[in-house]
Amino acid sequence: MTVELVLVLALLFSAIVMFALNRPRMDAVAVIMMVALPFTGALTLRESLSGFADPNVILIGALFVIGEALVRTGITKRLGDWVIARAAGSETRLVIYLMAAVAALSAIMSSTGVVAIFIPVVLRIARDAHIPVGRLMMPLSVAALTSGMTTLVATPPNLVLHGELVRTGHEGFSFFAFTPFGLPMLVVAVLWMLVARRFLGGPASLAAPEPRHLGDWVAEYGLAGHEARLRIGAASPLAGAAVSDADFLSSRGMTILAIERPGIFGAELIHPKAATRLRAGDILLLDLERAAIDLPAMRERWHLEDLPPSGAYFADRVSDIGMAEVMIPATSSFVGRTLLDLRFRSVHDLAVVAMKHGAQSVAGPVADEKLREGDTLLVVGPWRAIRRIGAERREMILLDLPGEAEDVAPEGHRAPAALAVLVLVVALMVSGIVPNVQAALVGCLLLGLLRCIDMRSALASIRWETLVLIVGMLPFSIALQRTGGVDLAAEALIGLLGDAGPRAILGALFCVTTALGLFISNTATAVLMAPVAVALAERMGASPHPFAMIVALGASSAFMTPVASPVNMLVVGPGGYRFMDFVKVGVPLTIASLLVGVVMVPILLPL
Repeated sequence: MTVELVLVLALLFSAIVMFALNRPRMDAVAVIMMVALPFTGALTLRESLSGFADPNVILIGALFVIGEALVRTGITKRLGDWVIARAAGSETRLVIYLMAAVAALSAIMSSTGVVAIFIPVVLRIARDAHIPVGRLMMPLSVAALTSGMTTLVATPPNLVLHGELVRTGHEGFSFFAFTPFGLPMLVVAVLWMLVARRFLGGPASLAAPEPRHLGDWVAEYGLAGHEARLRIGAASPLAGAAVSDADFLSSRGMTILAIERPGIFGAELIHPKAATRLRAGDILLLDLERAAIDLPAMRERWHLEDLPPSGAYFADRVSDIGMAEVMIPATSSFVGRTLLDLRFRSVHDLAVVAMKHGAQSVAGPVADEKLREGDTLLVVGPWRAIRRIGAERREMILLDLPGEAEDVAPEGHRAPAALAVLVLVVALMVSGIVPNVQAALVGCLLLGLLRCIDMRSALASIRWETLVLIVGMLPFSIALQRTGGVDLAAEALIGLLGDAGPRAILGALFCVTTALGLFISNTATAVLMAPVAVALAERMGASPHPFAMIVALGASSAFMTPVASPVNMLVVGPGGYRFMDFVKVGVPLTIASLLVGVVMVPILLPL
């Protein structure tokens, strides 16, 4: 054993101890290891930093961006709604449907990518169902890892073992060769997580203060009954007119909030500008002061049809029509001026539907009311316009958003485009026309081009602590190979078990594979163990397929530590997990996977 190997093993041991103690944080440990490894002499500094150029790291970052685009376009919200609807209030059914959906998708594309995409879905489900997120994130990662045992392309280790068989002159695995082992293991994993989830998520914590909702503001500002929906008739003089021509009614207690316009794929909601032309058949969504308006006379004059409201103050259109409270600070140039003077609607794309001087609500129309320092305005309009207020603090200060704002998809109308890009990315990954990382980057560029996501949101969506953790631990596989640590373990296994029975050898091979996977990636583990598996089979005069299969199953059983797989690393932060959480959940799952492999592999793949 060389000095370099001793130093590398010492660093590896210290990293595991720090991971177990959770001090310092995991990404900090990874940086420490990345800095320390070159001092062992096993790696150069360039090699220690090589993880930053690893395609898998770039792939994970790109998939975070794709996942955020799915959130911004509302696709994850719809998927979460589907899972919640199927679960029908049962946490047990929720876990089952979640794991089944994740496993099915992970069988045909990168499990790491699937987890990255599903993380925002699970966060939303946990919030809506009032379930500790830690009880759902672990089932998510377990399902993704178990899916690696279902198809040939489900995980890179399967392809590594397949390639080794072909390279040595044997027939490779078929696409569904793994399925008879993966499906039983998936059932076992689901059943175990139904039990183990009760140990996750920590004790019940104090509930966070419930945010105010639209209904609270409607009651507080007395907006009940202010909503109206009026359809423009074919004979209406408003048909063909610009909104600015009808906007004179604003000062008399009426404000056009939005326009519903019939389209090919259903009604389209338009936030009107001054130059927007009205059409016959348009439905005007109005805020009006009924006491100040003779509505029947107005309908008759303008040939408008009164329609029933679709929700309490348009609550059903919350994804398109936002609401917020803003305050006028002392530094604002708005003080002493009216909303009409400021051309507030035209400049800010927002309508003011209520106002308070201090704690006193202003009765009647507010368009002619002079603004004072400290006034509170209730504004209604597109969510993007509301978010712009948060960036400008001189004229207005954004005080509060309703609880519904958390579920708003700011680019909801671009959901078909985002879904098409997702299908394209998955198709490219499944077909293998281009590398997975290239497919993901193409998807990111298309999502940006189609305005499903902007640069600021893309950068904010990347979980940098996860990427740093992966980058910092990747060099260990190079160091262990270069110093002979892995070769030493493989030679010891051949010498120790070369004459043992076939099931004992399969079991030992599985254990060594999973043990290596605790410290290095499962792909690197498969690369190192594949030749060992084939050599053992040839020495025994047996078929190499069962030995290769048991290594593949062992490589996919990366349940026991957060560093065993990028899938585990992704859920550490969102789930709030500690090192020992993976040990408690992963050890029984690994034992189950060992039993499934040792029992079924010799039966389905005879020696």
